[in-house]
Amino acid sequence: MKTKAQFLDEILKINPKYNTELIGKAFDKAQELHDGQLRKSGEPYFIHPINVAIILAQLGMDEATIIGGLLHDVVEDTEYTRDQLVKDFGEEIALLVDGVTKLGTIKFESKEEIQAENFRKMFLAMSKDIRVLIIKLADRLHNMRTIEYMKPAKIEEKCKETLEIYAPLAGRLGISTVRFELEDIALKYLHPEEFKDLQEKVSLRKSQREETINTVIGEIKEALDDMDLEYDIYGRAKHFYSIYKKMKFQNKQIDEIFDLIAVRIIVDTVKDCYAVLGIVHTMWKPIPGRFKDYIAMPKPNMYQSLHTTVIGDNGEPFEIQIRTHEMHEVAEYGIAAHWKYKEGNTSAEASSDDIKLAWLRQSIEWQQDLNDPKDFLETMKMDLFATQVFVFTPRGDVIELPAGSTPLDFAFKIHSAIGCKCVGAKVNGKMVTIDHTLQNGDIVEIVTSANSSGPSADWLKIAKSSNARNKIRSWLKKENKSDNIEKGKEVLDKAIRKKGYDPALCAKSAYVTKAMKAMNFANADEGYAQLSNGGSLVSKFCSLLFSYYNEDNKTEAKSDESVLDDIKAAEAKRQRAEQRRKDSPGVIVKGADNLMIKLARCCNPVPGDEIVGFITKGRGISVHRKDCSNVTSLPEKEKARFIEVEWEDLKMGKSYDADICIVGSDRKGILSDISRVCEDMDIHLSGVNAKTGRDGSLTMTITLSISSTQEMQKVLRNLRNINGVTHVYRAKS
Repeated sequence: MKTKAQFLDEILKINPKYNTELIGKAFDKAQELHDGQLRKSGEPYFIHPINVAIILAQLGMDEATIIGGLLHDVVEDTEYTRDQLVKDFGEEIALLVDGVTKLGTIKFESKEEIQAENFRKMFLAMSKDIRVLIIKLADRLHNMRTIEYMKPAKIEEKCKETLEIYAPLAGRLGISTVRFELEDIALKYLHPEEFKDLQEKVSLRKSQREETINTVIGEIKEALDDMDLEYDIYGRAKHFYSIYKKMKFQNKQIDEIFDLIAVRIIVDTVKDCYAVLGIVHTMWKPIPGRFKDYIAMPKPNMYQSLHTTVIGDNGEPFEIQIRTHEMHEVAEYGIAAHWKYKEGNTSAEASSDDIKLAWLRQSIEWQQDLNDPKDFLETMKMDLFATQVFVFTPRGDVIELPAGSTPLDFAFKIHSAIGCKCVGAKVNGKMVTIDHTLQNGDIVEIVTSANSSGPSADWLKIAKSSNARNKIRSWLKKENKSDNIEKGKEVLDKAIRKKGYDPALCAKSAYVTKAMKAMNFANADEGYAQLSNGGSLVSKFCSLLFSYYNEDNKTEAKSDESVLDDIKAAEAKRQRAEQRRKDSPGVIVKGADNLMIKLARCCNPVPGDEIVGFITKGRGISVHRKDCSNVTSLPEKEKARFIEVEWEDLKMGKSYDADICIVGSDRKGILSDISRVCEDMDIHLSGVNAKTGRDGSLTMTITLSISSTQEMQKVLRNLRNINGVTHVYRAKS
């Protein structure tokens, strides 16, 4: 382990301007607090913050960031508090450390929630100070360098998380040195055999590639010397993960990867970049479609460079990258290369940083709009992994979108109002649908309509950008709010009754308000809208209501007969209403009252089905589905007994028997899975008839209590998702 003197000497070699007094103070405090703590390797834990601080210095970060790196674990892993940190090192350092600190005190329902909340907090801190993320990346990099001491399951988990979140984040910030190392380490442990094979393949032709590179460099030097240009030139080794991705996802052999051999040329000005490009293209023949101008069209992380692939004298392709010194700094260290002390930023500098971090600012919107942890993580991953496509407005403005984007993404990028009224688009003067895939260089004009009904749930499948998807979700949430509020009230009422309680007693305004506050809903309407989705949220809410109700009943006099009478009266009223609902078939005959009506057992119609009445002999009106085989097969003379009927406005809680046929494999537990689907949807399963075949097949008919055709369709979808089920359909008769 490095001593304080060795550590300070090392960072001063990187930057002699560092204030070693402040950094030394942080070193002493961190060493004191971590004393006695060990890493998985058995080494003193303090080795970790030392190395994090050195990585930050190598990235060119300021003293505050290096101090944050030294202290980043003290609040989480020691008795040292945030207040003490503020007192000793100030609010700025405390903000950096707090942003990196994990959430250790809050209990979550799932691993996804823990991960999502950690990232939410990190992103929120990032929005205040980007140095939080840079510390986090340095922290992750050193942990990955020493990951071999973890358990195999933990290694796999951390490597996947690194590839899914941290490496892309480093890429979006343009810190390629960190990104490439993270990716290569993760590949080494996730796919050790492929990594070893790749190492061997790359090594086999190493000497040949070095010879080729040296020859190319020599020829370029000779040409550039004649132009009297200042330049640096060297060969570039392609990192393993990049080669692995191309071989795996593009089905390429290692000999087919053009940029395995690469030369990088660094010059003083943009003008010199294009001049060198012209020389290169006169010396070797460029491969069509392999030229990329990232100077005119920078990547989202502000990466700039000219890339061209040419055919060498020996017929082997190789890549040449051309950039300025400033571009090279940005390419290697990203946002860290631009770091300036906040108090020293000019408005122009601040504006430049805002542009570079526009995607990061948008991430805060995710926290407001996405309540589901899985949605949050998925949206974040989608944004991080997105490659870009550049399209143009009719006025010639460049719009950057994720690859695969549609006119919908373009419309919402321009303005939310345009996106919501979008009905189509003109691409290069030709009308296209909203799901058309945009290509680089397309000129896009959005077609809107004032009569448009606005976004639908299907638009979420069409939109490819997180920006568009979030705006669509917000619109749908707002439009459906009133419906969801009423639905939420119904769901809550039903859940309370199911548990044997009376909603009039348990869902008093005072109880509801208290429960809404306890579950952090903004207001009652917001709470009911959330409850409309059902699931565990409703169960938690009911539990709170029941606890408040039971607590009040403990404190009130148990002998209060009036209270007991009220409870009994409410229960009797509920039972009478329930009986009326059961007795009524929910169907009326147009133009007639007080007729005996029953639902036919042969087809079991439910609300939403097209129905017809049949006048029986002495048994009133029998109501059938119009597609019932007993109806369609009647002789013509019998059809005169048909009578027009319709569904009445149904009260909550009315249900109807419906038969559903299930075909699949006879596996252990399939009936349990079917029962679980019904239980999760709060649907009563009243009958099962099953038979198995010699070939292991299963044919089953189940009878369910269904309230509508909409509920029927949802049941069918959920049953089809059960493992082993091949066909699900409603029995016709």
